[in-house]
Amino acid sequence: MQLTSAFRLGPKEVIALVGAGGKTTLMFRLADELAAAGRRVVTTMTTKLFAAQMTRAPLALTGQDEAALLAQLPEALSRCGHVLVADGTVVEQDKVQGVSPEFVDRLAGHEAVDAVIVEADGSRRRPFKAPAAHEPAIPAAATLVVPVVGLDGVGRPLTAEHVHRPELVAELAGVPPGAAVTPELIATILAHPLGGAKAAPAGARLVPFLNKAEDEASLAAARRIARLLLAHPRINSVAIGAAAAADPAVEVWGRVAAVVLAAGRGSRFGALKQLLPWHDVPLAAHVADQALACAAIARVIVAVGAGADQVREALADRNVTCVPVPDWAEGQSRSVQAGLRAAVAAVPEVSAVLFLLADQPGVSAGLLSALIQRHRETLAPIVAPRYRGRRGNPVLFDRRVFAEFGRLTGDIGGRPIIEAHAGEIAWVDWPTPEILQDIDVAADYGPA
Repeated sequence: MQLTSAFRLGPKEVIALVGAGGKTTLMFRLADELAAAGRRVVTTMTTKLFAAQMTRAPLALTGQDEAALLAQLPEALSRCGHVLVADGTVVEQDKVQGVSPEFVDRLAGHEAVDAVIVEADGSRRRPFKAPAAHEPAIPAAATLVVPVVGLDGVGRPLTAEHVHRPELVAELAGVPPGAAVTPELIATILAHPLGGAKAAPAGARLVPFLNKAEDEASLAAARRIARLLLAHPRINSVAIGAAAAADPAVEVWGRVAAVVLAAGRGSRFGALKQLLPWHDVPLAAHVADQALACAAIARVIVAVGAGADQVREALADRNVTCVPVPDWAEGQSRSVQAGLRAAVAAVPEVSAVLFLLADQPGVSAGLLSALIQRHRETLAPIVAPRYRGRRGNPVLFDRRVFAEFGRLTGDIGGRPIIEAHAGEIAWVDWPTPEILQDIDVAADYGPA
């Protein structure tokens, strides 16, 4: 996965990189991707940069005359696509001075600039840090703040050899100096309002990048950190990868909601299917239980319509949110729309929604986990299971197709959206056929 996909970059982004463990590599990798896509990108820093690293940009514009720098930008970007801008004053022998946050705001507003990436603090080449009182220097125009950490710091002692400003990390995390750097410690600092979230503009997305996930041990640590970070509402999502690798992003963790569609009256079956016994519980409760058993699901929502009171009663002792569908008789489109609205309202920055059908009992927590993991690896618009080439259920929909649900009408669910993105589906090949099971008519029902 490219970094531009992992961070869900839109037009006119201003990306502030903070923290430690590979910010400069990440900055230039992002710039390369954006420029290759035809975007005109400016890299810069509000701190200092090693002079030798400036050569990684196709062109560097330096000088203290900000008006002159801005005047040179259109032609330079037209010629190179990616331009580094800096004050250029040599400091600390081998470093050059960056620019002010206010000048970054001016760069971001320039009509010739499509994106700005800025290093907003320093780390003395350590994999982990906490910001000092004067850090970070994030521009007000920042739309995305990326706290970076190097996973090669996991397991190291909290000392100056491995951590920049270890005493501040210890203070913020409430641990003794010299303690081991654990996934829990890293997650605490990345999400802390005086740590990775410090000075992030209120409207900016906060997406940590867990860098140097280069083997199974570091990937396991990254997943543990991501899971902990998503407990903090301020965190939008978490990207895991290795900025210097051929594929720089390997997983993106976001919040996933599950919507159980249980509003129909089962006219062809002749009864409320969602209340049929299945494994000694009503079918709607059985399906909801599978979603509740999946640790990767942030919220379970059940759309209710026909027999709403009975369905609610069947779910009364479960941690689900029942959402009424007053116009359920108009078809399944109304249920999926009501469920999606509830998911977006209930889950901060929900990244995807899984739609489960109350009359399809073949779902399992393991299947749901597999679908979510496939989404983390691809951010595909649709993730679906299949058995021997046949698509089954449930289906996961990424947030970038949510707007398409508003156009659904009648007794139809997400099929038109699946068909519209047929070439982009990420498949999970499932070894057994229960994902195809559908209780449509009485002959399909064999009580478990």
